[in-house]
Amino acid sequence: MSKAAAIREMSSEQLEHELKGAQQSLFKLRVQAATERNDTPSAARKLRRTIARILTIQRERIEG
Repeated sequence: MSKAAAIREMSSEQLEHELKGAQQSLFKLRVQAATERNDTPSAARKLRRTIARILTIQRERIEG
C-alpha cells in the first residue's frame, strides 16, 4: 500500500493530528539544521512531502 492510500484511509481528525505532528517534527529538524546538528538531512524532505500529501488529501475531501 502506498503512503497516499494509507493517508486516505484516515479520518479527518487523524489527518489533522498527523499534520500537526509532522509540522512540529519539521520545525525541530529546522532548528537542528540551524545549529548544525542535523543527523539525517533527508528527513526534512520526507516530512515536507508527507505534509504535502496530507494537505492534498484534505483539499480533495473539501472540494470533492
